[in-house]
Amino acid sequence: MEKFEHKYGAEQIQVLEGLEHVRKRPGMYIGSVSVRGLHHCVYEIVDNAVDEALAGYCKNIHVVIEPGNIVCVEDDGRGIPVDIHPKTKISAAETVYTKLNAGGKFGGDSGYKVSGGLHGVGASVVNALSEWTEVTIQRDGGIFQMKFERGKTVEPLTRIGDSKKTGTKVRFLADNTIFESLNYEYEVLEKRFREMAFLTKGLRITIEDRREDEVKKSDFCFEGGLKSFVEFLNKNKESLHKSPIYIEKTDGEVPVEIAIQYTSAYSESIYTFVNNINTIEGGTHLEGFKRALTKVFNDYARSHNILKEKDSNLQGEDIREGITAVVSVKVKEPQFEGQTKTKLGNSNVTGIVQSMVNDALSSFLEENPSVAKTILEKCVSASRAREAARKARELVRRKSALETTTLPGKLADCSSKNAEECEVYIVEGDSAGGSAKQGRDRRFQAILPLWGKMLNVEKARADKIYGNDKLNPVIVAVGAGIGAEFDITKIRYGKVIIMADADVDGAHIRTLLLTFFFRYMRPLIENGNVYLAQPPLYKLSKRGMKDIYCYTDEDMEKNLEEIGRDGVSIQRYKGLGEMNPEQLWDTTMNPESRILIKVTMEDAIKADEIFTILMGDDVAPRREFIEQNAKYVKNLDI
Repeated sequence: MEKFEHKYGAEQIQVLEGLEHVRKRPGMYIGSVSVRGLHHCVYEIVDNAVDEALAGYCKNIHVVIEPGNIVCVEDDGRGIPVDIHPKTKISAAETVYTKLNAGGKFGGDSGYKVSGGLHGVGASVVNALSEWTEVTIQRDGGIFQMKFERGKTVEPLTRIGDSKKTGTKVRFLADNTIFESLNYEYEVLEKRFREMAFLTKGLRITIEDRREDEVKKSDFCFEGGLKSFVEFLNKNKESLHKSPIYIEKTDGEVPVEIAIQYTSAYSESIYTFVNNINTIEGGTHLEGFKRALTKVFNDYARSHNILKEKDSNLQGEDIREGITAVVSVKVKEPQFEGQTKTKLGNSNVTGIVQSMVNDALSSFLEENPSVAKTILEKCVSASRAREAARKARELVRRKSALETTTLPGKLADCSSKNAEECEVYIVEGDSAGGSAKQGRDRRFQAILPLWGKMLNVEKARADKIYGNDKLNPVIVAVGAGIGAEFDITKIRYGKVIIMADADVDGAHIRTLLLTFFFRYMRPLIENGNVYLAQPPLYKLSKRGMKDIYCYTDEDMEKNLEEIGRDGVSIQRYKGLGEMNPEQLWDTTMNPESRILIKVTMEDAIKADEIFTILMGDDVAPRREFIEQNAKYVKNLDI
């Protein structure tokens, strides 16, 4: 290997002082410098205030987005300590905002029993990534203030007045040389703070957006805690029992709070939190909850002769069908797997949660036999459906094994077997499918035409999905199974692309397919394998000029202004079938020129709610959703 002469000595080793490393590598601390990272900064400051509430000292948090995207977070907690820190020889407050890993949340004789946040990293990171930060503290009979610019102290902590109140107010302007955008999304922050209020019973969180003339304001306070949370999650679902089952206990130093309510839905919705952190990958607390749930319901069904001696036990998935549950634990020293804090690893929590749920849920079922009977009837029905699904699945497998090929007959597969480079277009209609088959690059592009409306899986169990002539080809083509058996490592295509017409029917087909992927192949979405193709809406033709394809009305108007309107022929594409193979390749399938939208899922709770609204039985919330969002719909022939 050829060597290049470069000087490499001690002087080449960079030493970043103080918070310089945060500014150099912000992604290490807040994930990214996108809007998501921008919001993360607000969460870090609010998390500190919530930690005061968890410790029992804070009842109100007020968040304001001021004109110019300045954020102000004020709480009525104890206020950050203002005395001189023995190690840093500056005030404790200034230490927290200028030193990484400085804070009162490291266990032992600290100021907090439990906390979320980044264990003292949060405040200093936000300070480092802000153009300026201003902190005002009320405690010890005084009002104290300090100011920073890009993490450096410009005005050390100074007493500016007297006060009998306590609390902390933080104002900051994120640095536009760090972040891609400073435009906070009110709805995203609102959703997060509603969730925080649910998880911290009795805490009031207010958010205001003063950037426009019309001020937006939301006020959240839930004395019911997780009971209120579950009722909120189920507001568009039909509940099987009026009030959620509520469990709140403390075992040693691990408080556990759980709320459970069953619905007529076929999917399960279980959300878990540790110290108010959303553990989207679950962990030991979820494991303990599931084990207890399965044992308690089977024991009850046996003892009350709902399950006979010859009957098999109910499986966990039978018992969880239609459940909405929130599990929240507070752990003094949580161990999270990975940097993202999405899976709890403390092994002792499994037994603690399992024991608590065993005791509390068993007592509830004995005291509420009518609720127990209603839930168990659904569980038994789910068990029968699961058995029917197993038989249907085996029938499909046997049928496939007897055929010359296991792939759907209409699938035009690609020649490559490397899943990472392969992609399958799920195309609406045989006509468009024919054009796509002729126009594709056969090496890596497969085409699966679908015709007619497919099954709405929101209203069907798994036994109705196997053998369904619209969905089975999709299951077989993707090749990774569905539901609990889905294995992301077995997918045959790195990109699963939905290509439908840009009209109401096309939008409906996209929604039906996305509902199916979300309910039965969710890892496909979480892993970023699902895409939406964007076919053009217009073709502009003019003599002596190459055709121009436009994907939006704005795009068309802009092109018409540039080329002039005289002599221009405008073709509005009603469907994919109107394009010949060459046009379909140029506009929608050529990796060099096509537009694909990756389907992502940052918020499983919100996604679950949207699919329930759009594809569920209740018409009223769907009508309300359409009325609220109709202004965003463009280019559909309605």
